Amino acid sequence: MKILVTGGAGFIGTNLIRTLFSQGHEIKAIDNLSTGREENLAPFRDSDRFEFIQDTVTNRAVMEGLVEWCDHCYHLAAPVGVKLIMENPVLTILDNVRGIDTVLELVNKYKKRVMIASTSEIYGKSLDLLDKTKTRKLKETDYRVEGSTRNHRWAYANTKAMDEFLGFAYHKEFGTEVVIVRFFNTVGPRQLSTFGMVIPNFVKRALAHEDVIVFGSGEQKRSFMHVNDSVRAVTELMLSGKGVGQEFNVGNPFEVTMNQLAQRVIEKTGSPSKVVHIPYEEAYGEGFEDMNRRTADITKLKETIGFEIGYDLDAILDDVIAYHREQAMA
Repeated sequence: MKILVTGGAGFIGTNLIRTLFSQGHEIKAIDNLSTGREENLAPFRDSDRFEFIQDTVTNRAVMEGLVEWCDHCYHLAAPVGVKLIMENPVLTILDNVRGIDTVLELVNKYKKRVMIASTSEIYGKSLDLLDKTKTRKLKETDYRVEGSTRNHRWAYANTKAMDEFLGFAYHKEFGTEVVIVRFFNTVGPRQLSTFGMVIPNFVKRALAHEDVIVFGSGEQKRSFMHVNDSVRAVTELMLSGKGVGQEFNVGNPFEVTMNQLAQRVIEKTGSPSKVVHIPYEEAYGEGFEDMNRRTADITKLKETIGFEIGYDLDAILDDVIAYHREQAMA
């Protein structure tokens, strides 16, 4: 097949390309390199089955030719990382809204299948306010609970929600083949720590024998999914066609507190590092809101494609630690 990947030089994008390339597909990737790295694409650059275009998805003239060429489009291009989003609220909103508008208009025009990368952020504080048992996980049909529009934290979540609304609207009105995936903390080797990604940050600091910084109380819970599992899920949803017209949580249903995660990283690295807590306000500015839990129910994903998790948290951490140790010795 001919496959277009937007945001192709990013963390998920390059891992997706690696899988699709190994399956024999022709691939074109577009990325403006605002958070992606061109060197991530080095393994494919000499192949006649791969082409990289450095540009933005809002360039309609460039995107029209790419969408017309492809069979499937994986739309991953977006600002990423809490730090980047909090520091660049205008970029976050405009890039997401203009990007999805361009992509959906063109995939509908040329009748191509598209995967829209959404996020667990769209659920906001749903579990905090609605789950009194502290055991429930987020389902695709759950209500969304978010804060004030004055709080930039929710801007990213709402632009991604608009991506979904527009995707479902195109599917309903025009029959556009849309697959929506909500990623829950996708992690793995080669993920940058630059934009506030927690596991690479913890690992790099532990390996450097520096204090491991945890924001807030550290009792907030998250779940983490290895990028190989994420890619396996989304490619099966797209290539099988079973995901068309649907939204799916793509995450690991097993959760851990940030304090537990920090301690496990320190233990696995054999580091003398200590866990140090700092207030959210010091990291992200006054008024920052976080959610205490954000964990995926992946029943729908399992029932649709028979998906099972391949990497538990220990396997994820071992993989990330091994990568950063190798990088430090390079």
